[in-house]
Amino acid sequence: MKILVLGSGLMGPAAAFNAMSDPEVSQVVVCDLSQQQLDACASKLAGMKGGEKLSTALLDLRDQAAAARLMAGFDVSIGALPRSASALAIRAASRANTPHLDLTRPDSDQLPALRQEVEAAGNLVILACGVEPGLTEIMARHLAEKLDRVDELHIKCGGIPEKPMPPLGYKIVFGGRQLPLHESDALVVEDGQLKSVPRYSGVETVIFPGVGECEAWHEGFMPWLLELPVLKGLQVGTQKTVRWPGYAAKVTVLKEMGLLSQEPVDVDGVPVVPKRLLDTVLYPRVRLEEGDRDITVFRVEVVGEKDGRKLEYKAEMVDRYDEQLGFTSMARTTAFTGAIVARMIARGDLRATGMVSPEQVITGSLFDKLMNELAAANIRFDITVESTETLGGGDVSKPVVG
Repeated sequence: MKILVLGSGLMGPAAAFNAMSDPEVSQVVVCDLSQQQLDACASKLAGMKGGEKLSTALLDLRDQAAAARLMAGFDVSIGALPRSASALAIRAASRANTPHLDLTRPDSDQLPALRQEVEAAGNLVILACGVEPGLTEIMARHLAEKLDRVDELHIKCGGIPEKPMPPLGYKIVFGGRQLPLHESDALVVEDGQLKSVPRYSGVETVIFPGVGECEAWHEGFMPWLLELPVLKGLQVGTQKTVRWPGYAAKVTVLKEMGLLSQEPVDVDGVPVVPKRLLDTVLYPRVRLEEGDRDITVFRVEVVGEKDGRKLEYKAEMVDRYDEQLGFTSMARTTAFTGAIVARMIARGDLRATGMVSPEQVITGSLFDKLMNELAAANIRFDITVESTETLGGGDVSKPVVG
């Protein structure tokens, strides 16, 4: 198998490492616009298992012809890019007819045209196959399929610094220089219908083992989940981001001040985008520094009925910075997931065409394979079930397998 990784920031090197560690992979090439970042990637991965398979190449995705020529020589490409570059990667992959997996998702207004291009090429593109979105939705489907009827689905996930520091108690753990902050409303499912609520509302306290007290707030239910047959009858659905306590209140103030707006304002005759100004001012205070450590927390809960009993399944995961290899937890949980699924494509385990989301295709034995490979990287999920017996029984909580 030959694997192409686009992007050499925080995610790309982790995806490359996971791929080159596989004995079935013969070549891994990492591409980027920046030679400096490529050199840093090569230096980081030098001496690691499978390092002899790795090489790097400069690539500007705006040169679509050159990008397509390069992609055509690989079994699959992995997009570990800023969201703004995703569409370019998808178009080049379709032009090359090379299957493509993206760790993120282009803007919604770009999707219809991209979908048409992918389908016309008969290509496969898997969008947003990281930890969230990605693993959260894959796990949601897996748990939902254990029930005869699903009434509720609640997803909570987030990447947080091990040691919260001012001003936000947060560090950028995915990469780039922009804070993942938005002023738009979030979606929830209420009474079986999608509904908008203010982003950063619905704050609740959540406790994760070994981490302690955090908070979770509305980030937005992924509406395409309702397209899954098993979730078509869903009555209540939430998808919340996890941060250290106090984050939502601070960000709400920024939102109310207009500092999350993408609309330019006039400052002494100069148009200034408030969100870009905020990112520029805050970046030196929220970037990951040498010695910083991060944690990824994950919880998916489904509530419904099985054989006349009310059941609640819960999957939980806590992952930490890899001290031995030097990968952030967010890179491990995001990029390893993408690389594992990409190798399923390259190996021929996953056969599909069109533009799809990962929970549509990672089911059954492919789900088991993904869980096993993540477990081999010490990323493990604890799945439990609580049941209320219909005839005089009490609550029963026990671990389950699969």
